[in-house]
Order: sequence, then structure tokens, then C-alpha cells
Amino acid sequence: MVALPKERMTVNEFLHWAKQRPERWELFDGVPMAMSPERVIHGDTKYRAARAFDGAIAKARVPCRFVLDSAAVRIDARNTYQPDLFVYCGEPVSGDAVEVPAPVIVVEILSPGNAITDLRDKLQGYFRVPSVQHYLVVDPDKRLVIHHARGRNDVVTTRIVTSGEIALDPPGLSLTATDFFGPANA
Repeated sequence: MVALPKERMTVNEFLHWAKQRPERWELFDGVPMAMSPERVIHGDTKYRAARAFDGAIAKARVPCRFVLDSAAVRIDARNTYQPDLFVYCGEPVSGDAVEVPAPVIVVEILSPGNAITDLRDKLQGYFRVPSVQHYLVVDPDKRLVIHHARGRNDVVTTRIVTSGEIALDPPGLSLTATDFFGPANA
């Protein structure tokens, strides 16, 4: 059993606290929240997403990197999320980093237990980060990708993609919806 702090934490306090825990945690409004165990389909979809982004970055020859299932994205002083995958561009961060300051693309894989959080709370949170241009919510059960993209005047457009191209510009990457899923009858 893990005793949670009694007072709300800042992101800096949380990151120090979370580094000492074997479990994965996120911070919502100053309150640490344990992340649930994942289903096999969740892990498989993360793996496919990582392969897709690795290939797309190499093909586009852009100075970007993807981070899989590790570092945090700071939303504000009391919120930090740990996405399934994100892409940042520019100079590489240190291998010891526990957060990356300027993600451009954020990807969350839906699970039955996290759908409301990913579709509502994290949607609002990620777009509070000025560098975030794209938020992809991948539903492995329905085999679709919800692509939220920042537009002019911070208007966020949403597109539900079941087939075809997903253009992620900036930074100039292109994927297809099927890159995230295995064979249809698997």
C-alpha cells in the first residue's frame, strides 16, 4: 500500500516523489493518481504506434524524436500527464530527463478505465501546452484514431480517422490510421 501525500503537490514535488515509486503516476490538480495496469491490446497498440512514429520521423527527415511510455508532460504547476507516446523536436533531451518541455504530438491509447480522462480532461490539458499541435486518441477496440489539431487562433479541429492518411504538420509527419492496429481479424 502506498500512502499518498495529504496536501496537494506541485509538479516539481510530484516528480521528486514519483521517482521513488515503482508504479507509474500522473498528477491531476495536485493529487497523484496511480495508473492502472494495461491490457495486452493496449501494449500492442503502443508498440505499433512507436514503430509508426519511428518510421515517419525517419522518412520525413525532421529533427524529432518520439518518447514511449516514460517521461512526463507538464501541463501547469499542478498537473503533469504521462502519455503513452509523444513526439518532440529539436535538440535531444538528456537520457535522465523525467519530463520533456515542448512536445509537438501527444498520443494516448484508450482503455475502458481511462476513456473519460483521455477524451475530456487530457484533451483540455494538452492543448494548454503551447507547443502541442496534435493530440491523437487511439481506440484499439474500435480501430479508430481521433485526431485533434491546433489551428489558427488556437481553434482545435477534430477528425475521426478509420482509414487513410493522418497528416501531422507541423512537424511534417504522415501516418495512416492502420499503422496503429494489427490485422483486422487478429
